[in-house]
Amino acid sequence: MRGGILATPRPVPGRLIPLAGGGLVLLLALPVFLIAGWPVSGWALGAFLWGAMQAINFLVSRMQRRASSVAAAGMQGFALFFKAIALLVVLAAIAATDSHDAVAAVLTFALAYTFELGLSLVSYFGSSE
Repeated sequence: MRGGILATPRPVPGRLIPLAGGGLVLLLALPVFLIAGWPVSGWALGAFLWGAMQAINFLVSRMQRRASSVAAAGMQGFALFFKAIALLVVLAAIAATDSHDAVAAVLTFALAYTFELGLSLVSYFGSSE
């Protein structure tokens, strides 16, 4: 069987809409944290980590444009590994000192990342090509 939804090549969609969606989730989460009395420092850490991951993605995509396909694949693999390890190290360090801030940071980061991922998947699979 050929021609399934995963076998159809598509162009890489733009990153602006998913990025804006993740940022919107962060902005909407702040009043929830303030009203619920949850630690705003945890929200700030989660928002900072999400922004740092976006900055790393931007830098890697800029470097990949200048590299050969093999080097670009290596950079993408290293960036994926580095982001995961760096995120876990920061969150583990925060969890060791203040578990409430760590839970708030994980919740904030996860909401923004999940919404961004969902928008990326919709824009990728929703394209007609």
